[in-house]
Amino acid sequence: MLNKQTDRRSFLKGLGLGAAGLTAAAILPGSSVAESPEIPEYPWTWHPIDKQKALEYTYKRWFEVGGCGAGAVAGIMELLAEEYGYPYSVIPAKTMSLAAGGYGCQTLCGALAGACMMLGFFCEPAVAGDLRNQLFAWYRKEPFPTYQPEYEAVTTVADDITCNASVNKFMKANNLEMGDAARKARCAALTGEVVCKVIELLNIQYGYEEAKPVEEAPAAELAANEYIGTSSTSRGEMKVKVTMDGDKIAKIEILENSETPGICDNAFNTIPQAIIDAQSAEVDAVAGATESSNAIMEAVKDALSQIK
Repeated sequence: MLNKQTDRRSFLKGLGLGAAGLTAAAILPGSSVAESPEIPEYPWTWHPIDKQKALEYTYKRWFEVGGCGAGAVAGIMELLAEEYGYPYSVIPAKTMSLAAGGYGCQTLCGALAGACMMLGFFCEPAVAGDLRNQLFAWYRKEPFPTYQPEYEAVTTVADDITCNASVNKFMKANNLEMGDAARKARCAALTGEVVCKVIELLNIQYGYEEAKPVEEAPAAELAANEYIGTSSTSRGEMKVKVTMDGDKIAKIEILENSETPGICDNAFNTIPQAIIDAQSAEVDAVAGATESSNAIMEAVKDALSQIK
């Protein structure tokens, strides 16, 4: 039993809690630690970070802290801690080490998981959610890795946010195995590039950087058997293109949407084919993605209504 006269700070240090443990212990009921930093208001203050430094630093730390999730945290929190100290110094990067390898089962890319954690520190939930969607949309179409300090490799576009799709497509294109050094270097570089994108998004959100102008592609001309349909969800517009073969629905393409990446994927992958199979815009919604499913069906109905 701890003697009441024992110095509490020495006892905690003996347990190996360090500065972060002392801070946590200081806010516990009955704590006798005399001095402790104030808990910062949420969300935490964002400070811009040099992107090239973050890219190189994250790449190096990926190998040291346990992969993509922890690497993404290190590339932001550790650089902020280096410059500004507390409170950024009390978040250990290894808290996200379990995100490596898509949480060990190749689900959500660990770098995106760590990045989402960082967005959550610096933005209110609604804003963080919007930035997450932008990050996911960018990740789906970005060729990885463009940063190749050690190995030359063919870049690949995942068209997905899962570890499984992203890393396996890369390994196949470069004839690599999971344990190969070049594969590890690729994931370290990808993590650094994700960190740079998060820095860009937060810089724009807080006025440190201007958003790049979006160049709109010229509208494609529709063939006589093609029809555009739209509908609305709580998150924005859904736009589809329906191609007819005589009086039959031959093809459905989702052109634009504002749905949450990952959550809506099952609806996108299932509903168009279900409509084609049934030759009807009234099909069963996908569990867990009901609103997205209904939005696709309503947009298809709108397109079909234009057929004369």
